[in-house]
Amino acid sequence: MSFLHLSFYSAFTLSSLGLAFHRTHLISALLCLESMMLSMYVALAMWPIEIKSSCSTLLPILMLTFSACEAGTGLALLVASTRTHGSDHLHNFNLLKC
Repeated sequence: MSFLHLSFYSAFTLSSLGLAFHRTHLISALLCLESMMLSMYVALAMWPIEIKSSCSTLLPILMLTFSACEAGTGLALLVASTRTHGSDHLHNFNLLKC
């Protein structure tokens, strides 16, 4: 396993561990999700170079588009929840209430 693969795997693993263990604020969960998407984007962007292919795929650009949509939706939810609940603490949210 090369150093490049190890760095991609460790970045994805650390961000998923951050998402699993640091569930106090919504903004920290959104940052962990964003770092997961960015590590997957870099891995997919480097994939054609690793296999020495001359054609590039559209999958990294599609993933970057979904990542931008995810970030925009997450920030909109953050603003809406902060306005209604007064903070971004995740333990204040009751998902069973409407």
